Amino acid sequence: MSRAFLIVMDSVGIGGAPDAGTFFNDGRPDTGANTLGHIARLCAEGRADEGRSGPLQLPHLDALGLGAALTLASGVGGPGLGAAPQGLWGAASEVSRGKDTPSGHWELAGVPVPWEWQYFPDSQPSFPPEVSAALAAAAGTMGILGNCHASGTEIIARLGQAHQESGWPICYTSADSVLQIAAHEESFGLERLLDLCRAVAPMLHAMKIGRVIARPFIGAPGAYTRTPNRRDFAIAPPAPTLLDWAEAAGRPTHAVGKIGDIFSHRGIGTLHKGKDDAALFEHLMALADHAEPGSLTFANFVEFDSLYGHRRDVAGYARALEWFDAGVGRFLAPLQPGDLALFTADHGNDPSWSGTDHTRERVPVLGWGVGAKAVGQVAFVDVAASVAAHLGLETRGPGRSFL
Repeated sequence: MSRAFLIVMDSVGIGGAPDAGTFFNDGRPDTGANTLGHIARLCAEGRADEGRSGPLQLPHLDALGLGAALTLASGVGGPGLGAAPQGLWGAASEVSRGKDTPSGHWELAGVPVPWEWQYFPDSQPSFPPEVSAALAAAAGTMGILGNCHASGTEIIARLGQAHQESGWPICYTSADSVLQIAAHEESFGLERLLDLCRAVAPMLHAMKIGRVIARPFIGAPGAYTRTPNRRDFAIAPPAPTLLDWAEAAGRPTHAVGKIGDIFSHRGIGTLHKGKDDAALFEHLMALADHAEPGSLTFANFVEFDSLYGHRRDVAGYARALEWFDAGVGRFLAPLQPGDLALFTADHGNDPSWSGTDHTRERVPVLGWGVGAKAVGQVAFVDVAASVAAHLGLETRGPGRSFL
């Protein structure tokens, strides 16, 4: 039986979203944002040479059709991305009214978000009194720290010592529909932090806040560092997803990275976690060799987004892309006849753009296993329909297969 690998390059957008003007970063509309296109241009101009040099080099993804997908999506080519496509290639547009992780992943898995996400205002305090009170009560403290929009690394550096001295959790948000809780793994306790997030998540989900995220850290004042033990408590998808379709058909399912958290662990047979993308890629390599016939592997590689997009680090993002592309060459080599591998993204996060938020963009759809095939402009939900068609599953969502 054929196998399918659906691989999300988190935030690797390619511009051109038709509704980009209705999404904003620091008051600036996302019109013209283009994660891949701007990185390629800045690399070619010699403006992204920290730890690398010269034009962006992505030979394996470009051979599948990455450069062609970029031009299709945005009308803008990328220097160094001009290969004639040898794989399936196209560009996908999202309809959910969010440029966030759950919206993108759920829609790629066949389920557009049927509601408007709620967000906390960029003011201080950001949280309504009932939320702050619930957080303190669940933590067993007299109050909380933060209560504002913030960068995770910045607020931990600023409030970490006060947190250790008071025992109060650091609670903050961003432009995403999210509430993040940071706490010291040793003085506060990792399990206590996870229990806190678990306790307040239902209240936040009822408000249509998409995720409560545990952000543990270690260290001492001036040298705090976040650990790999992040945990997302996400609202459950509103309908069965591609993972559920596969599970219902008795197919083995594998989730690599934060896929388990994004889908509230629904439809997931085996979870493969790691401390970083390099460790996750080794899980993907093992699955290329050993995943069962008829199985679905759904993987997310988050560091493009978390380490480089939000921090507006163009050179770092370019390094991550080139590292990943080299891995793609390794991954494709052991795939078997009849396998399908699709590479895509969940949203954009243009590191050359204003602000620190995601950017509304189309995303690439690149495929190995069906030969050279231009699929044109497709919908996010068509990705799920296509994977389902390849695996012989019943498609329960609104998508249409492009295979």
